Amino acid sequence: MTVSTVAGGGARLKKPSWKDPRLLVGILLVLASVVGVVSLVAAADQTTEAYAASGPIAVGEKLTTDKLHRVRVRLGDVEQYYLTPEADVATGLVAVQRIGKDQLVPRESLGQLDALNRKPVAVTIDEALPPQAVAGSRVDIWVAQPDTRNGFSEPTLLLKGAEIAQLTPGTTALGSQRSTVVMVLVPDGQMPKLLGAQANKAKISVVWNPGGAP
Repeated sequence: MTVSTVAGGGARLKKPSWKDPRLLVGILLVLASVVGVVSLVAAADQTTEAYAASGPIAVGEKLTTDKLHRVRVRLGDVEQYYLTPEADVATGLVAVQRIGKDQLVPRESLGQLDALNRKPVAVTIDEALPPQAVAGSRVDIWVAQPDTRNGFSEPTLLLKGAEIAQLTPGTTALGSQRSTVVMVLVPDGQMPKLLGAQANKAKISVVWNPGGAP
């Protein structure tokens, strides 16, 4: 407001004009402040949609949209390395690496079935495994071949650091749980040895490997 002088020495307030430079500067400052706040909020919320696994996806399991759900995450420069809704998942892709529940899906964990160089093999054991031995952890597989004395030879290490794909409690004829079926991922090069040991009724032991992959 400005003050103007009237006859008789009095003064009265005068409404500022829209042409008043001070009013225009004030409006511009307010607008600049609003734009700055909006830009700051937009920069802090630069999220994008990506796929995450609705449940654990095992190696060799076919990828379908019903096994995925969408999440909004801030990926930035690494967005290209993860599966997004823009990708076509109906192309026969399978998991070549285990994907945990609610984990973002890395593109490198997917591939075609014919490119999969590890296959799941069921190994039934009677010995209890430690609680740390879960899907995704590693185990060593030892084999004792049968000998001519109706016994077994000294165990030898057949496979080191094999990844567990799945654990399933086995049952006896009476329904009691005494054995465990361990699905281990076996490289193609080691497959004949393990299958041969199973065919020869060798004693196969699975030992948790806390060191992880070989």
